[in-house]
Amino acid sequence: MSANDSKTDFVESFKRRTKQFVIDNIRLYRTLPKTEEARIVGRQLLRSSSSVGSNYRAACRARSEAEFYAKISIVVEEADESLFWMEILTEAEITQSAQVSQLMIEAQEILKVMAKARKTVSNNKDKE
Repeated sequence: MSANDSKTDFVESFKRRTKQFVIDNIRLYRTLPKTEEARIVGRQLLRSSSSVGSNYRAACRARSEAEFYAKISIVVEEADESLFWMEILTEAEITQSAQVSQLMIEAQEILKVMAKARKTVSNNKDKE
């Protein structure tokens, strides 16, 4: 397997992973209480988590390194925001932490991977 095949496999795997992140957040939203605060915070989580998936996909289609960097930066911001809204859901006792713990771990992992990718791109630009 070449390095290119390995990169392609990673990209496709991460597309599926970020898409699943969106789906899992939709499923979480459906379980939230039918209160106003749950709807407000839940919608914010839906927006940020869906942005993770859509912007990663857009980054994969980037026409330039600058566009890739910009889209990956959005993914980093939105993954962090998703984590924030999950923290609010649990700390405000809107939902049990057990319901969001796996999603929080996934958000942190996506955040780490994308922050590292962004740093790599930034370092490559600095070398030019």
